[in-house]
Amino acid sequence: MKIPRRLQPLVDDGLIDAVLGQLMSGKEAQVYVVRCGEARRCAKVFKEARQRSFKQAVQYQEGRRGRNSRRERAMAKKTRYGQREQEQAWLNAEVDALYRLAAAGVRVPAPQGFVDGVLLMEMITDADGRVAPRLGDVPLSAEQAIAHHDAVIREVVRMLCAGLVHGDLSEFNVLLDAEGPVIIDLPQAVDAAGNNSAAMLLRRDVDNMRAHFGRFAPALHDTDYGREIWALFEAGELHPDSPLTGRFAVDPAAVDVDELVTLIEDAREQEAWRLARLREAQDEE
Repeated sequence: MKIPRRLQPLVDDGLIDAVLGQLMSGKEAQVYVVRCGEARRCAKVFKEARQRSFKQAVQYQEGRRGRNSRRERAMAKKTRYGQREQEQAWLNAEVDALYRLAAAGVRVPAPQGFVDGVLLMEMITDADGRVAPRLGDVPLSAEQAIAHHDAVIREVVRMLCAGLVHGDLSEFNVLLDAEGPVIIDLPQAVDAAGNNSAAMLLRRDVDNMRAHFGRFAPALHDTDYGREIWALFEAGELHPDSPLTGRFAVDPAAVDVDELVTLIEDAREQEAWRLARLREAQDEE
């Protein structure tokens, strides 16, 4: 195929030997299958950050502050320089998260380099060497659903132990390779200790997984791993191998009405986003 303009510099520098085809195109990036030597990899070409909604940017950027006060002021005032810096901050957030999680043993695509807004990373494949399917495209038995749910929850725990919350976890950004679930797409990853929305985002991630897997294994609807995991994290008792029960007793007197309203609004926004992603997936087909 014709080499995309954004990939041409990597071809010229010998980082990519050939572009084999486009894998997907979404609102935030285009992903291509490329050949690097004898290996097939993915090249994720990021789109500009201004295409994301401002509400999302505010929510997810909290806790990503740098040391350059001029840069922070420019980003806050939305100057042209600030917009460029904000875009770079979004790009760096996903790349940094990917390297950080890979080092922590989380099942994510292994990063291979980041050059001029293009992220080179491992291509996740199935047992036959084909591109691994998205979780949402795979029918599951009840037993498979429970096993994969357990595996995803364990990855969520490992991520949190590494200090990060995915922030947008759904059946559209989990791949199934020969060994099980692999987490992808991390531009919204937030710092668990530095973002006031981290607890809510963690619970939403886990609830999204419960809703999806619960379609195949209804017993999962009775679990509450999100609150249990966050409670252990807040208490300093969460470890990658912490035993979990899926049970959590909520104190009615401790309900935060403002947080509840936020959760309802966020659930509506998430559902609209999920339907948009579903339409994108159908259009790709």
